[in-house]
Amino acid sequence: MGRVVTVGSRGSALALEQTRQVVVRLKKLFPELNFRVEKIQTTGDNILDVALAKIGDKGLFTKEIEKALLDGQIDIAVHSMKDLPTKLPEGLAIGAILEREDPGDVLISRHGKKLEEFEAGARIGTSSLRRTAQINAFRSDLEIVSVRGNVQTRLRKLEEGKVDAIVLAWAGVSRLGLAGRVTQRLSFAVCLPAVGQGALGVEVREDDTDMMEKLKRIDHADTRAAVLAERALLKCLEGGCQIPIGALARVWDGDLVLEGLVASLDGKKIARAIDAAALDMPEELGQRLAEKLLSMGAREILQELREGGRAGV
Repeated sequence: MGRVVTVGSRGSALALEQTRQVVVRLKKLFPELNFRVEKIQTTGDNILDVALAKIGDKGLFTKEIEKALLDGQIDIAVHSMKDLPTKLPEGLAIGAILEREDPGDVLISRHGKKLEEFEAGARIGTSSLRRTAQINAFRSDLEIVSVRGNVQTRLRKLEEGKVDAIVLAWAGVSRLGLAGRVTQRLSFAVCLPAVGQGALGVEVREDDTDMMEKLKRIDHADTRAAVLAERALLKCLEGGCQIPIGALARVWDGDLVLEGLVASLDGKKIARAIDAAALDMPEELGQRLAEKLLSMGAREILQELREGGRAGV
């Protein structure tokens, strides 16, 4: 009998589907392995009545899972890369980053209206400061309403009429088979994604060399480079607090191109820039673009956010 691999996952339908996709990939490559999924409740799953930005904790959706990994209760953990803090606990590593789904955001509205078609005062639901800032920049006359919970919970609040539309990540909607519900895919010009959005990562103990080697087989080099560049940008700018930062790295003509922004919550102040580097220099690219953004006004925006207590620092 082959090794039994215990996989840690959050318990939501989306998290379990993402974990299933990783397990299917590994099982195909290593049929001798047997997999068991362990559902782990995280702080972020338990606190549903407070906006994430007000909690300000790092690792809201990963801390308990990482503890189980370090304690040996699980062998690997599957995360959405956008949930994973830029600094991992000592002894843990990202063993694989799978090929990325489209990283963009989508709008799902009750009556089929697109973002530019809503009347003034329409209520748009999101718990993300990044989305709030960028939607405010695009349509300052809309009302942004904080909506927490998993995808199904947010859709239910939409159906109950508590909001006129919600904004979600395309990747999550797609993985749950809900692509048909999408009203509009937001362009990156309107809404730059969260760092790591659309990418799945597999975390593992560094001393588990057998599993580290196996995970290399499902690692996607271009996606890893892109996500590492975005994470380096995030780390350089804020170190993990909840603030309005968007980033997207893509491979273009053999180079890595990174676009990033920092915005005030009202969308009136935005520092946005783009840079490129060789594929094997993702961290350097992220740091360089972060420094460029800081020199373009991001430093003042971040300072105002922190002084206002909105960054959860």
